[in-house]
Amino acid sequence: MSRQDPASTDPSPAVDDQESPPPACVMSFNASDPSGAGGSAGDVATIAAMGAHALPVISAILMRDTAEVFDHHTLDGDCIVEQARSILEDVPVAAWKVGFLGSAEGISSVAEVLSDYPDVPLVAYLPSISWLDEEQQQSYLDAFRELVLPQTLVLVGNHKTLSDCLLPDWDADRPASPRELAVAAHQHGAAHVLVTGIGLPNQFIDNVLAGPQGAITGEKFERFEASFVGAGDTLSAALAALLSVGAEPHDAVGEALAFLDQSLEAGFRPGMGNVVPDRFFWALPPGEGEEDGTEGAPLSPTDEPAIDEPAGRHPRRIH
Repeated sequence: MSRQDPASTDPSPAVDDQESPPPACVMSFNASDPSGAGGSAGDVATIAAMGAHALPVISAILMRDTAEVFDHHTLDGDCIVEQARSILEDVPVAAWKVGFLGSAEGISSVAEVLSDYPDVPLVAYLPSISWLDEEQQQSYLDAFRELVLPQTLVLVGNHKTLSDCLLPDWDADRPASPRELAVAAHQHGAAHVLVTGIGLPNQFIDNVLAGPQGAITGEKFERFEASFVGAGDTLSAALAALLSVGAEPHDAVGEALAFLDQSLEAGFRPGMGNVVPDRFFWALPPGEGEEDGTEGAPLSPTDEPAIDEPAGRHPRRIH
């Protein structure tokens, strides 16, 4: 291609025919989180660290610190839709990530946008919403099951959170298995569930990708006694970024879990609350213990997915 004529009135810059294609774009619907640990900020950091480009759409505004959520303000449904459609008219999307959508109205608005792109893979993360009152929780979960799950490729959540949502009347003496949760999710239209924080003997935690036929893949990690925030958003955003470039769900889950593992290993405590994942661990200079191959340990959760250090590693605790 010839160099652009300086006298040309065409404002478009010259583009090399051999220019690399842009990164895959992932649209994230999530709340604004001022702690930067999760929500939209966590999604942007994670998606960027995975090599994709985030298109963040704000669904609500959280009032929180690194220890807990105090309150939230929802955005009008039309405002959410307008944010999304404005950029969708310009930029092709290769995957969706859904986090906390604020209210049943917010869920309905997001589901309306998603329904226009049925071939784009959706990762839906269901966080704990225990800080909402009972009526708000019920309306949120009802809308989530009815409107989001039918469009979901992978539903991500902590074992207890998913059990409360998918099997609210479960009364067996044992916890529901990942397969049973996957069957319940599939009845609402979701293809897979990624169940985290499944308690095992000897201080281990299991994390399982399952479908209606049973477990597909997973990782067992060792539990450590330190609390973190933002793990679920990190895991689900990493998974969405991997799916955006065509990875198969079972492969993407393994890589997303490994990414979360290392993000928590490098986690830091910016305030007086919980530890925040460092999604850019790979950009940091080598730290103490890395020269001899020693790796650190992710942290056990409060109310978010428990993804802890694989057995056999030498943990470094973060205090």
